[in-house]
Amino acid sequence: MATINLRRLLIGNPLATSQAHHERLTKVKALAVFASDALSSNAYATEEILLVLVLAGTSALQFSIGVAAAIAVLLVIVGISYYQIIRSYPHGGGTYIVSKDNLGTLPSLVAGAALLIDYVLTVAVSIAAGVAALFSWLPFLLPYRVPVAIAAIAAVTLINLRGVRESASIFAAPTYVFVLSVLLLLAAGLYRLIAGTLAPIDYSPAELAAPMQTIGIFFILRAFSAGCTALTGIEAIADGVPAFRKPEAVNAGHTLIAMIILLGSMFIGISLLSHQLGIVPIHGETVLSQMARAILGQGPAYVVVQLATALILILAANTAFADFPRLSSFIARDGFLPRPLANLGDRLVFSNGIILLGTLASLLIIAFQGDTHALLPLYAIGVFLCFTLSQAGMVVRWFRLRPAGWHSLALLNGAGMLTTFLVLVVIVLTRFTHGGWIVVALIPAIVWMFFRIHDHYRSTAAQLSLDAYGAPPRIRRNRVVVPIAGVHRGVLEALNYARTLSNDVTAVYVETDPQDTARLRDKWARWGDGVRLEVLPSEYRSIIEPLIGYLDRLDACQRDDVITVVMPQFLPSRWWHNILHNQTALLLRLSLLLRRGMVVTDVPYRLKD
Repeated sequence: MATINLRRLLIGNPLATSQAHHERLTKVKALAVFASDALSSNAYATEEILLVLVLAGTSALQFSIGVAAAIAVLLVIVGISYYQIIRSYPHGGGTYIVSKDNLGTLPSLVAGAALLIDYVLTVAVSIAAGVAALFSWLPFLLPYRVPVAIAAIAAVTLINLRGVRESASIFAAPTYVFVLSVLLLLAAGLYRLIAGTLAPIDYSPAELAAPMQTIGIFFILRAFSAGCTALTGIEAIADGVPAFRKPEAVNAGHTLIAMIILLGSMFIGISLLSHQLGIVPIHGETVLSQMARAILGQGPAYVVVQLATALILILAANTAFADFPRLSSFIARDGFLPRPLANLGDRLVFSNGIILLGTLASLLIIAFQGDTHALLPLYAIGVFLCFTLSQAGMVVRWFRLRPAGWHSLALLNGAGMLTTFLVLVVIVLTRFTHGGWIVVALIPAIVWMFFRIHDHYRSTAAQLSLDAYGAPPRIRRNRVVVPIAGVHRGVLEALNYARTLSNDVTAVYVETDPQDTARLRDKWARWGDGVRLEVLPSEYRSIIEPLIGYLDRLDACQRDDVITVVMPQFLPSRWWHNILHNQTALLLRLSLLLRRGMVVTDVPYRLKD
């Protein structure tokens, strides 16, 4: 009862299935839920470009504007593609459903694997970046970034278990505070730029590292691929269309447009002002923090920007918590992931998927020690693989259905497919040795796991099918065996139950000490009520092996018999009391469950407190 009350306190009372339509999201709340990942990338996307360019010296930072402009064009192309996907697939599923419908099972599973990896990385990167933004303001907390990050993941996991609508209400305010604070920061920066009062930041020689690389095409492409983290999260709205209020597709489309406008404006504005300020990425302080300090000073406005950035980065993980469980449910319904991932919890969310995502992201934080820059090279590969597959699927769809104006639609998606594929190649080439190989190896490994799970479900269905089964073999008799370790009330209750099943009942005792056996025989003569007692010698004091051997010999004698093993078991009133007792019954039960032709039945005897 205490556990149930704690669960209700943490995640709330169960919601009836009839309440599902009340859990749908308005466009305002949906933008906070599904766009927080994409919008939060403004906190680190420009910085990732500068981190690459600065390797060739501060003079190379001038290329940041051109790189940012190219990424902004790509953002528009991908945004248009996902707008078409929302209109064409109003029931959600995004890249996975598009690939499945138009390209086949294997491409859809590749897309599903890439998206699942991307969502786990979204949580890890968002939380790690949020903690980094917080520690830019409070650097003395730096040694504790891993436990703080894991605590943040636990908090976001718990909030999402409370339901879609409730989590959206919690996350809406921080998202809009971040958007408003960044837009005001950009407005203040542009005003000072126009007024001529925006001076570049001065750095000490110790903060400026010597050039380590030369500028070339491959170098610029590497900076471009690093900045493409700005596009992560764009697919989230297309994946979660069913979460919107009716008309779902229309509301989702409008929300996507709003996200693209906000994301593009903020990204270009931050890139432009960082160029004007001559910002150089330094250890211990983010680019956005340097920009806010240079424009706003060290006062309350700067603190608001930092707190809003930290909050949006931590809460941006909510986008993955909204989409990872939903995508997992699609794949599970198709039989390529465990079926429990397709089950709605008592708060009308896919609770198992939420818990799984929180666990995987925590493990990733521990593995990479919460380092954002170590995680980011893994990030964009899966994203652009999904972009490419989704647009390839849309090209096939237009050729297959040929609606009005399909030539223009196919040309647009074809151009997008080619662009995102080239970006994918660049990202793989530039990030492969920096950790990108992990994602390249993980995707086929996860696809292989999908097929193994699917083979299991297919094999299970075939073996349980009644097609061509005929009549089940008739059972001649039921032979009941009651393993005992002594004679007590629990054993007597098990014997009484066993005799309701059959007249052929045998109690079996494994002898480890002849003196104990003599005392047991005396007790059995008084309490056994005529039931046969079989004593099995055990030279090496093993309990399980003699019992298994006896049951195997019994089974070999009469193949048309069924053997029922009735397990007497006393249950302590407190869970920790189990530690004080042998677990022989549990081990025997696990051994017997793997054997054909045997039925195992527990007869519990509950002890009082």
